[in-house]
Amino acid sequence: MNSEQAIEQEIQEKGLTAKRLTPSDIDAVIESEYYHRVPDTTMTICVLTIRKGFMVTGESAAVSLENFDEEIGKKIAYENARSKIWAFEGYLLANS
Repeated sequence: MNSEQAIEQEIQEKGLTAKRLTPSDIDAVIESEYYHRVPDTTMTICVLTIRKGFMVTGESAAVSLENFDEEIGKKIAYENARSKIWAFEGYLLANS
């Protein structure tokens, strides 16, 4: 269980039912994902497209090429991009 899932479980266990976002709400707005590795580096960029074509980015990079793993880089870049969606969706929800 990742930390986001653990927090969601705790929220549910405490019965915190006011207007809020859930991890599944964030997942539902993601329409596509795209990855790019900057050539000859350890940097991976993730671009998530959400509703109406708006895009957010996330990045990851290993300190050394010897530690670079493409799948791990993609996971970290994805989570960094996804975390930005919370703020945008939270703003929309607070103003609805």
